[in-house]
This record gives sequence, structure tokens and C-alpha cells, in this order.
Amino acid sequence: MNARRLSLTVLCAAAAMTALSGCKTKGEIVVDQGVGITAVRSKCPAVGIPDYTGDITTFRGAAKTADAIDVVAAMTNVRPTCNEAVGEKVTSTVTFDVLGRRSDTAGARQVTLPFFVSVLQGGTSVVSKRVGNVTLNFADGQARAQATVSTNAFIDRGAATLPDEIRARITRKRKAGDTDAALDPLADPEVKAAVARASFEVLVGFQLDDGQLAYNATR
Repeated sequence: MNARRLSLTVLCAAAAMTALSGCKTKGEIVVDQGVGITAVRSKCPAVGIPDYTGDITTFRGAAKTADAIDVVAAMTNVRPTCNEAVGEKVTSTVTFDVLGRRSDTAGARQVTLPFFVSVLQGGTSVVSKRVGNVTLNFADGQARAQATVSTNAFIDRGAATLPDEIRARITRKRKAGDTDAALDPLADPEVKAAVARASFEVLVGFQLDDGQLAYNATR
């Protein structure tokens, strides 16, 4: 992922605020009829594909024209699962399919394509990044091939946990008539910053070079 454009196709949606990203569970922040917040969101990350990294095109030779296309592949059917129950790490497992199409169907052929999995904290900070490979096996005479990938990402449980003081400020019950009854605790800059620091995303996509990224962005 060479360009850092982070408008994501998010699979476990972040509801009203990207800072609150995480798969919906009964631990997610929930507004209780306008008088307070009753629970704090899951430590599980949102999972998404950064813009322009969900597909890859390779060419025969230097020309980047339609008649020179060799292989086109796309990520699809991304499925996140998360285990936050035990251990010092929250484990997010991301499974996705890669669908490939080749122009020349003569002969059996293997095509190996690189992909990345990154952990992002607070919407901007890359905590980790790993690069792997997925192999498509084209049978003789076949234009299409498919492969399934499963990969893990790990998040520090402590970093994904809101401090007790911040949690207490978010979840404190407010009665009608209180001076701050109508105030959204999540609008407090200190609370907002703490929630952002404790929020993580797992990003997957093809590992593209500058030319491939530019091709995806401008086609």
C-alpha cells in the first residue's frame, strides 16, 4: 500500500464515528434514550480495503493498454472474525477470496500475487504491516481461477481498552436537569482522543507498486 488514501470499504461499520470502529456486539457504545451511554464498544477492529487496492492488473510488456492486459484479479467476499475473549492480544482473522481472469488461456499456469494486511490505530498510525502471497491456478483452456486466503492480525488488548476514567465519563448516567445532561460526552476533545487511540482497523489489499496504484486510481 504505497499511497495512504484511507477512505475504506469498511465491513464492520463504525456507526456514526470512524473513531468507534469495531464489529457490532453488545459491548459496543450504546446511547440509552438520550440520557447516557450504557456500554463501551468491542475491542475488535473494523476491517476494510483501502481505496484502489482491492484489485490488481498485470500487463504483457510496458504498454498499459487493454490489449496488453495479462491478468486481472480482485478481492471479494471479505469475512472478518475476532477473538477478544482471552490473552494479551485481540486476534482478528480476515478471510477473503481472490477472483482472477487471464487473457491467454493456453496451457496451465500459476500466477502469484502479493497482498498486505495492516493494523491501523486511531485512523492514521500504522502499527504493523505484513505482506503475503496468493496463488491462482489456471487450468489449461480456462480463463478464470479462484483462491481463498485467511490471514491474522493482532492488536494489543491494553491499547484497545479505554482507560477507566474515560469509560466512567462516557457511561455516567445523566439525569434530566443536570447541567451536562444534553452534552454528548463523546464530543469532549479528551474523550474523543482517547476513543480514537483505542480504536483499530485491519486493512487488507493487494501490494501494488506506484504504477499499479496509479492505474487503479485513474482508469
